[in-house]
Amino acid sequence: MLKSINQWSFPAHMTVREMMAMAKEWAYDAFEPALSAQGELSLASSDAEFTAIKDYAAEIGIQIASLASGLSWGCSPTSNDPQARAKARGQLTRQMECAALLGTDAILHVPGMTGVGFWGGDETVEYDACYDRALENLSSAKVDAEAMGVTIGVENVWNNFLLSPLEARSFLDQIGSPRVAMYLDVGNIIKYGQPETWVRILGKRVCRVHVKDYKRSVGTLEGFVDLLSGDVDFPAVIAELKAAGYAGPLTAEMNNGHLCYPENIVARTSRALDIILGR
Repeated sequence: MLKSINQWSFPAHMTVREMMAMAKEWAYDAFEPALSAQGELSLASSDAEFTAIKDYAAEIGIQIASLASGLSWGCSPTSNDPQARAKARGQLTRQMECAALLGTDAILHVPGMTGVGFWGGDETVEYDACYDRALENLSSAKVDAEAMGVTIGVENVWNNFLLSPLEARSFLDQIGSPRVAMYLDVGNIIKYGQPETWVRILGKRVCRVHVKDYKRSVGTLEGFVDLLSGDVDFPAVIAELKAAGYAGPLTAEMNNGHLCYPENIVARTSRALDIILGR
């Protein structure tokens, strides 16, 4: 498996190239950039800007793990507003195009939400409507995904949707394409389940993995802690990933508020991932 880190683990004032260079310095194999509504890598960025990031990654010798995005929080694919759903579908297509330009074959996608969630959202959507809309959206998007060779990784993100591994498995199997799979966040699961169980049940449906750690006793956003400081049973997770044949990136998604010493959390996380990966 690859040792990887997400763009959101770095202070926002850093450029993507600075982040990638720091990740390389601390011995990460891969880096996960993020597509946003505005900024360095955004919906307004040109194809050439994404290609330039791909070229820089090759120059310094680091892989692009996948392409993350939080765009669904501002424009939900399961909104009650048909125009918002259509806009979200267009953003999903553009994200896949950007991933291909970056030379990676997977994206992170928040499939929808059922109401005002922990991370945001401004409307309540009935659970069955959310399921049906997400299913329709991704059943349509799989055609583009298959044509582009990019896998849509559906992530579990405290969005009050797909709350069990059995439901997630059924949802993915209904779509019926290897290009729509699970982007499993092991830290997010701890609030309501065991990540190793999700890996075992989903098996080869897992296309990417986010790693962070969480203390159940806290129960809020403040419960997210450094790797190896929370309740994630990493040996069990790694064992199930190996049993499933997973050999892709383990991408750390950390909260970096260290403006004076931004390398601190990047360095600590690198050492923790070495332990988790048995290096």
